[in-house]
Amino acid sequence: MEYRTYKDQDSLSVIGCGGVLLLGYDQRESDRIVSEAVDQGINYFDVAPSYGNGEAEMRMGPALEPYREDCFLACKTMERSADKAAFEFKQSLKRMRTDHFDLYQLHAIFHTDKDIDAAFSKGGVMELLIRKKEEGQIRYLGFSAHSSAAALAAMDRYPFDSILFPLNYACYLKGGFGKEILQAAEARGIARLGLKAMARQEWQIGDARREGNKCWYEPHFDPEMIKLAIRWTLSQPITAIVPSGEILQFSTAVELAQEPIKPLSEEEFGVLTADLEELYPMFPRVTP
Repeated sequence: MEYRTYKDQDSLSVIGCGGVLLLGYDQRESDRIVSEAVDQGINYFDVAPSYGNGEAEMRMGPALEPYREDCFLACKTMERSADKAAFEFKQSLKRMRTDHFDLYQLHAIFHTDKDIDAAFSKGGVMELLIRKKEEGQIRYLGFSAHSSAAALAAMDRYPFDSILFPLNYACYLKGGFGKEILQAAEARGIARLGLKAMARQEWQIGDARREGNKCWYEPHFDPEMIKLAIRWTLSQPITAIVPSGEILQFSTAVELAQEPIKPLSEEEFGVLTADLEELYPMFPRVTP
């Protein structure tokens, strides 16, 4: 498994294991999935209480417990008040069977004054998270965002350690989405973590593959195309990606990362982008 520097002395596997992957599995299968992920070199695990209304945490906590000391665990909150976030934070610690999170993130920051101001206002969630960081229950603070404007606004409010955001060839090349985020975060020394690397486009009406799929977008299904998409994303200046919650995409990503990630050749780039003009990326260009 390839590893890259996150912050300070922490290095992450370039492929993370997201809690969504465990949804729909019982504890025995969840234990197996997490154990195999660790055996394959994954040390970066990402979860949130909103995944499956807590199911992801309840499955990942016991599964990860035997390996917790050697793993980098990230969690999130969509709460914006300190009081509500405090309850959720305590609950997440209990479910995950740990006394701290390596990374705790504001989940899905929206570019609205109401959302951002609520998080940073008196009595807002950031008061709690900064205090938890000072007390040692959080090592690093980050956030996730799905728009350039929201990401830039959050970075202007606080010196976060990292950002988790969609970095996908179709969105980047067709709509320019992600360029401002990468540049701004890199300039500020903020670590970059990627989402949606193997996404192809929005689901099209009538696509039968959507039934029962955990992805809210259309991912690549062909293993070779999945690998090309991941290689494009990991060729950008980022630390790691969290793959789709579908086992095919996750397993293919893990298989790819058993060797150093190579940049795409001109021919491979052409294969990946052959139908780019016909695609409908999830995120068009959004500017502040």
